[in-house]
Order: sequence, then C-alpha cells, then structure tokens
Amino acid sequence: MVEINYESNESRRKNMAQIVAVCIKNTLLVTFGMTLGYPTILIPGLEREFSATVSLISWIGSINLICVPIGGTISGMVTQAYGRKRTMQIVNIPFLCAWLLLSFATDITQVLIALCITGLTGGLLEAPVITYVAEICEPKLRGALSSTSSLSVILGILLEFLLGTFLSWKHAALANCIFPILSFTLLFFVPESPHWLILKERETEAKKSIAWLRGWVSVKNNKTVEKEFNDLKVHIESDNKKSFKDNLRLFSKKNFLWPFGVVALTFFLGHFSGMTTLQTFAVQIFLSINAPIDKYVSTVILGCAELVGCILCVFLIHKLGKRLLNFISLIGTSICFVVVATYVYLNDVNHFNQKNVNITNSLNLSLNSDTDVVYNWTPLIFLILAALLSHIGIRILPWVLTGELYSNETRAAGSGFSSAIGYIFGFLANKTFLYIVDGLTLAGTFWLNAAIGLIGCLLLYIYLPETEGKSLHEIADHFNGGIKLDNLVKKKCSRKDKLDINGMDNKGFNPGEDVKNIDVTISKL
Repeated sequence: MVEINYESNESRRKNMAQIVAVCIKNTLLVTFGMTLGYPTILIPGLEREFSATVSLISWIGSINLICVPIGGTISGMVTQAYGRKRTMQIVNIPFLCAWLLLSFATDITQVLIALCITGLTGGLLEAPVITYVAEICEPKLRGALSSTSSLSVILGILLEFLLGTFLSWKHAALANCIFPILSFTLLFFVPESPHWLILKERETEAKKSIAWLRGWVSVKNNKTVEKEFNDLKVHIESDNKKSFKDNLRLFSKKNFLWPFGVVALTFFLGHFSGMTTLQTFAVQIFLSINAPIDKYVSTVILGCAELVGCILCVFLIHKLGKRLLNFISLIGTSICFVVVATYVYLNDVNHFNQKNVNITNSLNLSLNSDTDVVYNWTPLIFLILAALLSHIGIRILPWVLTGELYSNETRAAGSGFSSAIGYIFGFLANKTFLYIVDGLTLAGTFWLNAAIGLIGCLLLYIYLPETEGKSLHEIADHFNGGIKLDNLVKKKCSRKDKLDINGMDNKGFNPGEDVKNIDVTISKL
C-alpha cells in the first residue's frame, strides 16, 4: 500500500512538472490570441473614426494572418539556432512594440504596420511552442497538453473581446502590454527542451532539464534521468550523421508529404467551415441579423462558447480520440450554419452591410410579439453553438496534429510549414468573406460553409488515422508505411506494462525500441 502511494505521488509530480512548463509557455499564446481577437474590436472603432471602405475593412481583418506565414518560414531556423525557450522569450518584444504602436496610432498606416508586426511575430512563435510541447511531454500527456495551446489562444481572444466591451481600441491595446511582459518573465522559470540542449552538446543542462520535467528530481545518480538522456542522445546523433542533401530529401518523402497534406486539409476545414470569419466579423454579423442583445455582449458570449469548447476538447480528446471529435465538430457546425443560413434567407438578410442595418431593431424587443422575440434568438443561439462545436474539434485539432504527425527529423520545419499554410487559409477566408457575401448573399455564404464542413468530414474519415494514445514513433511509422494505425484510442494497458514503462523515458524520441501501450487517463492531474 505504501509503495502504491509512493508511485502515485511520483506520477503526480511528473505530471505537474510538465503541466507547469506547458502553462507558462501558454502565457505567450494568450498574448497571440489577443492579437487575433483585436481586429474584432478594432474594425467597429475604425469605422467610427475613419472612412473605412469594404477593401480596407477586409485588409484590417486579415493582414495580420497573411504576415504569419512570413514569420513561420524562419520560425524553424530561429528555433533551431536559439532554442525553444529563448525564441519564445524573444518574440514577446515585438508583441510589446506592436501594442504600444496601436495605442498611440494616429492614422490607418500605423494601425496596419502594427497588425503586420503581430502577424510576423505570431508566425515566429509557431515552431518553438509546438516543438517544445512535443519534446518535453510524455506520450500519455501530449494530446491533452497540446490541446491547451489552442485553449490559451482562445482565452486570449475572449480577453480581447472583454476589453473591447469596456475600453476603446487604443486603451485596449495599452492594457494588452502587460501580457508580453508577464510571459517574458515567467519563461525564465522553465527549462529549455532537453532535445535541443543535447543537439547543442550542452549535456549537463540537458540532464537538469530532464530532471526538472520529470518531477523536479535530482540529477545525481538518477538512473531514469540517465536512461532518457542516453536514449535521446543516441537518436540525435544518428540524425546528425545525415548530410544536407539527406535532410533536404526528407521533405519530398511520403512521411512528410502525407502528414502535411492531412494537416493542411484540417486547417482548410477549420478556416473555411465558417468559424474564422464569424470570429473576425462577429460584431457586424450580430448587428446584421438583428441579434436580440447588444452586439458586443453577443461577441463576448461567442468567445465564452469558444473557450468552453476548448476546455471540453482537453477533457474529451483522450476519451473519444481526435477522429471522432473532428466528425462531431464538423457535422455539428455544419448543421448550425444550415439553420442560420435558412433563417437569414427567409428573413431576406441578403447583404452584409453594417451601415444599412437598423440598430434599434435589436434593442426594441418590446415592440415585437413573443413569437418574434423567440424567432430572433434563433440565429444567435446557433451561431454560438457553432462556435462551441467548432472549438471542440476542427478549430483545435489541427494544431495538435501538427505536433504529432511529423517525424523527429521534420517536426520543427514541418510545424513552421503547417502553421504557414494554416494562416494563409485564415487570410484567404477573411479577405474574401465580404466579396463572397456580395456574390452569394449571407445565406449562400453560410450554406457554403456548411457544405465544406460536410465534405471535409468525409475526407477526414478516409485519410485521418487515430493518433490519440499512440507514441510519436508509432505515428511516424504509420506515415512512413511501416505499420498501419488502427482507429482505436489507446486508453489502458495492463498492470505489467504499467510497471515496465518508466515515466522518465520519453519513448517518442526512441524510435529504435518497441513502444508499449500506455495509460493516457489524466484524471489524476
């Protein structure tokens, strides 16, 4: 009985160390999320202060996203050169500069420059935050802790919506300055990735990093720390023997192109199934459909629904798996958009034009019949439900898959490429939204979003394997053609396997050994 309690306490310490490291890393993603939520409160403010055309509004809502891939192209190189932790600290500086520029901006040009800076910086952080989680976490925690990255981004978006409810866009930007400062400071208290430290031949620091991440244990005479260190070192040394041509050839092989295609598809569906544009143009959409409550309050509720969806994803991902969550998310979101599309079609809300909307219609509910009041709630309820369902799966899981599907050799660069294509899709979704509405009407646009979601669900059913509970080695072998993953979620293993598996050993970085089933239940966290 005493032995069981000891093992339980040791397991909790290991889990908690990894959770603390990931949570501190996530403060940076909260800052990034605030940059994504900022255009939602910025657009209405600029429309009041400046003469904003449809083209200018579309650029304000999307220019930060198109700049992300530019930062993403160098993200992997910077991360390899300076380390995961150091790169994450560095990117807080341009974030702070961008917020200061926005808070003191006097014209549109300065606003656009600041938005470009947030986009470039957002691209720069993609490789370090994704590879850091993959390299420090045990397989049993990797899926859940990876999904907290998107949860943090959504939390940042929600915080920005709340600030926009009470503050002007300039004062909100000034208030945002505290978050990069906080993130920069907290990152001093977590270790660098042991994988990168070994790569740079800083072996003593690598052992200390492993000891920290596996429960703040002692390095001296610790066999489990020594074993994980040796496993990592052997694998990294084998990678270093490859020539530049060999490394370049990695990106033309099936084990890179197949995962990249799957990740790109999930990103496309996440952006073009309707949620990206709903989030960016939320204030104007709620105004156009005559939402029965204030448009800013509706936007905050939308952000809350996104956050709840992310939280549900964290707790459901290890039970239901990524495939089923994606299917539930896409089908549910599509149904919601079909309902909203039907509503706006029947009520002749054809065009997305805030200036032609009678604002008082959403405030004078007492003039309508009871039936009309209930009816006016329909699109609001289903748009909020769509936000929740999309963030249970398709808006979150592409980022989790980005950290899992690539091999060790291509993970850093693959993360950067995946992030780049994801944000290109986000830019295209936002940039073309107003023009699509002009061509197809608002109802047609929502129907198009629903159709994309349903077709995408079918494609993922065919091409997306279940990766939850599988080791990084097993996943890499699947995409290399060595094995074929089943679509079952690995949840439990035998008592013998539990005793054989040492929690200090991160099997994901030891492709030469057979990886046993592991317990991915996180109820003890």
